[in-house]
Amino acid sequence: MGKYSNFDRIPRDYYKTPFAAVTPLIPHLEEVQTYAEPCAGDGQLINLLSDVGFECAAAYDIEPQEEWIVQKDALSLTSVDMKGADVIITNPPWTRQVLHAFISHFVCELNMPTWLLFDAGWVHTKQSIPYQPLLRRIVSVGRVKWIEGTKMTGKEDCAWHLFTYQKPPNATKFYGRI
Repeated sequence: MGKYSNFDRIPRDYYKTPFAAVTPLIPHLEEVQTYAEPCAGDGQLINLLSDVGFECAAAYDIEPQEEWIVQKDALSLTSVDMKGADVIITNPPWTRQVLHAFISHFVCELNMPTWLLFDAGWVHTKQSIPYQPLLRRIVSVGRVKWIEGTKMTGKEDCAWHLFTYQKPPNATKFYGRI
């Protein structure tokens, strides 16, 4: 069930990433040549980033929707699986248990800079406190129309969150909507 509605959530939070959600991220990828996508689904995010010149080095999903996406649980990925990618970029499940496990695995275990698209309100919660030292940038997206062909946008404001592991941690920079 959704947070603000009576609609059931789509299993595994499989909501395709629309281009409107990707556009605000593009200016922040100036040093990125290649990336890994651990929650690739049907490859929509990969296709959108490819259209603007970014190369996906590795694509995985627990239930891939395309033959070219490798079936693998994101939490089992290793540094070798990243295939030399500069960063991870993904629209992960927003379930907190999964989201937090992803941050820990990708950033702390694999030491990969990681861009995650999820609700902007998370940063204001107590549960975000252990992960805030890893948070470098927040790029506002706003409300997103997750289901193609519908009239309504989602009820949550969204943002891209960049997590990296470094000591000492730098301050988080916020980039509002342009």
